[in-house]
Amino acid sequence: MHNQMGGTRPEVKVDHGLEAARRANLQTRILLCERLAMPHDGLLGDRKRGSASPPPSHHTVESHTVPMTNPSPEPAEIEGENKEDRHFVTALARGLEVLSAFRRGETFLANQEIAERCKLPRSTVSRLTYTLTKLGYLHYAEETGRYRLGTQLIALGSTALGGLTIREIARPSLRELAEFSGATVGLGVRDALSMRYVECVRGPATIMVNIDVGTRISMTRTAMGRAYVAALTETERTALFTRLRDRDPAAWPALRTSLEKAVEEHATFGCCRSFGDWQENVNSIAIGFRPGGGLDAMAINCGAPTVVTDATFLLDKVRPRMIEMVRQLEGVMGA
Repeated sequence: MHNQMGGTRPEVKVDHGLEAARRANLQTRILLCERLAMPHDGLLGDRKRGSASPPPSHHTVESHTVPMTNPSPEPAEIEGENKEDRHFVTALARGLEVLSAFRRGETFLANQEIAERCKLPRSTVSRLTYTLTKLGYLHYAEETGRYRLGTQLIALGSTALGGLTIREIARPSLRELAEFSGATVGLGVRDALSMRYVECVRGPATIMVNIDVGTRISMTRTAMGRAYVAALTETERTALFTRLRDRDPAAWPALRTSLEKAVEEHATFGCCRSFGDWQENVNSIAIGFRPGGGLDAMAINCGAPTVVTDATFLLDKVRPRMIEMVRQLEGVMGA
């Protein structure tokens, strides 16, 4: 081939073997850099699974089934409904999901079980637990090779509960109703798509439902959850219904019918009922209200095993007292 000056353009020969080697070397360096950015357990991968003394991020633990505690919402659900929201920080959401993986009655969890509950890759969970431990939200127990909730969460929980002045205001009335009914009376708030007790007073009966402050229960099958739904505005209820529908589209038509019935019942009779819907041998009624002060809707319930309290007693004797009690708490925190 000749160039414009009449000379011959030198042919460029490409050594394809050398080029391939360079590319392979570059890819190796990239992968190495990615791995070096991980904590030490990310580098180990699953190599030491089953060894006698695995590193902190790779342990196994027996699963425990704790009654009356619902699992946390799945990360896939959380990310799916927020993936179009540019303000949503997925990494933060995942970290909070790791903390939510601990259930009532459990002390220690290993990364493997956390990964299964959160439906996250084990390597991701390893980095999250490493970070949460550094910040004090988790504590790594060397003797068990597992994690437990850290003291920093106690400080947060105390601050959060301390800010709920409504608990202190409602407590005397809750105690009075518990003494009268012989049942358990509680104050609950929404927790994702469930309800969480923030106050609980037990009556004198010797047989009680195992519930305490912090217990998480169903929103859709309990009187407390249904009363909360009834206390929402139309806009709030529509947003909640969308989330419930997205969680289980197949079950949504029947679920929506039951919730709409509960809302109508709350408006007509002043309370919502759950007679054997949540647990076969438990009866409960509840009333939703708006405490004001920028707080979300709440609900107060009264319930006990059927051998302690029957449905007629709850509706005829307890309901009027509860209606009057909630009337005094409505808007008590101000605008």
